[in-house]
Amino acid sequence: MAIGEFTKQLAQQAILNVTAPKEAPKETTAPPQAENVGATIVAQLNAMQKALKENEELLVFFQGIRVMEIYLPTWGVAVLSGVGQDRAMARAISPVEALQLVVRVGKAQAGAKPARLSVVTPKT
Repeated sequence: MAIGEFTKQLAQQAILNVTAPKEAPKETTAPPQAENVGATIVAQLNAMQKALKENEELLVFFQGIRVMEIYLPTWGVAVLSGVGQDRAMARAISPVEALQLVVRVGKAQAGAKPARLSVVTPKT
């Protein structure tokens, strides 16, 4: 075989290798996990509460309710307990994805102990 013929074969092989369809690489990593919205909300509330000064309290509101306790029987459902605008006990049950909480920091009344938000999460 002449060197010209050999070079021609190498060039053809290189072109075929470049233009040939490639197989999709096999997935070796696990697919990404869905975000746990409930855990994210709890983590944010805990972080905000942890950053409070001694005379501050976290004021959490949901549709006119001043929330004092958040109970998550599952990571997808939240039961919010607190006081309504008429100062009567109020509860709201909501899917976690639908929660729109308004959170701000307030000063505790003089001489009163600052209220702390209670968060109860599901047992794993």
